[in-house]
Amino acid sequence: MDNVGIVVDDLDAATAFFVELGMELEGEAQIEGLCADRTVGLDGVRCDIAMMRTPDGHGRLELAKYHTPAAVGARPHNPPHNTLGMHRVMFAVDDIEDVVARLRTHGAELVGELAQYEDSYRLCYLRGPEGIIVALAEQLG
Repeated sequence: MDNVGIVVDDLDAATAFFVELGMELEGEAQIEGLCADRTVGLDGVRCDIAMMRTPDGHGRLELAKYHTPAAVGARPHNPPHNTLGMHRVMFAVDDIEDVVARLRTHGAELVGELAQYEDSYRLCYLRGPEGIIVALAEQLG
């Protein structure tokens, strides 16, 4: 897998959120033209992207802010976890409570609660900017 793409309205806020999570900004670009139109099946595409890279360099996240055509909002705005389709990206973290606290400064809120799965993991889901759900997993022991 090369990357996961997420369309956002506030590219700066989403970028700051994922930087706080520990990702690195790999690069930014403006995407437009016939190739972009053909690839995504839309006419007149113009969007800004921020490519985020995981610290180990093995995973990437592409954040995209569409200027034209305007992004279409999903309904409902904050769908529950059991909504069909892709709904979250999970990150392995060393200190889940620290990460939750830092992401809260960027407006993130717990979807449920911080829970422990057997003696293996501490887990939680957070809703961040644009309603993006990120899952955090801290391996125990």
